[in-house]
Amino acid sequence: MKIACLTGIRQVEIREVPLPRITAPDDVLLRVEVVGVCGSDMHYYRMGRIGSQVVEFPWSVGHELSGTVAEVGAAVASLKVGDRVAVDPLIPCGGCDQCRAGRMHTCRKQKFLGCPGQASGALAQYVVMPAGCCYRIPDSMSMVLAALVEPLSIGLYAWRMACAAMAGGRAPKSAAILGCGPIGLSVLAAMKGRGGAGTAAYVTDIRDNRLAMAARFGADWTGNPHRQEVAGGIIEACPEGLDVVFECAGQQETIDQAIGLLAPGGALLLVGIPEADRVEFSPDTMRRRELRIFNVRRQNECVADAIELAAGDAARIESMATHHFELSRVKEAFDVVADYRDNVVKAMMHV
Repeated sequence: MKIACLTGIRQVEIREVPLPRITAPDDVLLRVEVVGVCGSDMHYYRMGRIGSQVVEFPWSVGHELSGTVAEVGAAVASLKVGDRVAVDPLIPCGGCDQCRAGRMHTCRKQKFLGCPGQASGALAQYVVMPAGCCYRIPDSMSMVLAALVEPLSIGLYAWRMACAAMAGGRAPKSAAILGCGPIGLSVLAAMKGRGGAGTAAYVTDIRDNRLAMAARFGADWTGNPHRQEVAGGIIEACPEGLDVVFECAGQQETIDQAIGLLAPGGALLLVGIPEADRVEFSPDTMRRRELRIFNVRRQNECVADAIELAAGDAARIESMATHHFELSRVKEAFDVVADYRDNVVKAMMHV
């Protein structure tokens, strides 16, 4: 079969490898249909690493996938050949303290598709996954939308964390999303679709096309920091500060903005992945306002609800997929995303 492999910094090629085989009774063989190009893939493409996770070339990336069941293991009863599925790319061990506590996303022995040294990526014609990671999708759902379920489930998890941080688990009255690429837009879609219709949403980005999309997703205010003083604009609209800020850009500048925007007792949710090894916080502001910081790690059992959310808002959520490529054009697709060319929001690989 064909598989896309990183072979060096900003180098990728299509190779032929043997077809993967089912080795466990609860596994399924998936024919990969569509794979979204994620920002974390671009970290590996541009830098060869995310923190301590360093690529040993050649390596395959990709984890936002939809597929069709091609074969099932002997113990699989929940799926059959021909089923169309969205996939949770995290394979937990099921037995460690984190898994037993319901925190499979921090499993101590986890394997994640495309993560160096863990599980080979989804930019391949076939992958083998545990049946428990595969979720049937409605007949009406496109394979593109099914691949978008993965980033949408991260947005949904971040939104749930934000609500849990509020007194009584209520929806925040006000929130900012700093950076509205696919993850920021996914947070916004989850917010407006899951109890935050009345939450005032302030959204920033340095690309106007993404701000226009955020407005279509329900943002109440948008601002471009290259053309205006966004922090001042948000505070003018909400002078007492915000309940929650979702930092989705992974930049020191937006982290600093987030700290300044929060009301006393507010919550900062770090969703974006910084390329830098270290970031800084202002302890004076944080201490005086007693701000809380939460790290958002993947999707934590939110895939099924994300499928329902996507199905109920299909046209809007699928509009995030602005660019489409065949697998043979993987190098072109990666360069478009890595360099933010052609107003790309989300590029989709049709395998």
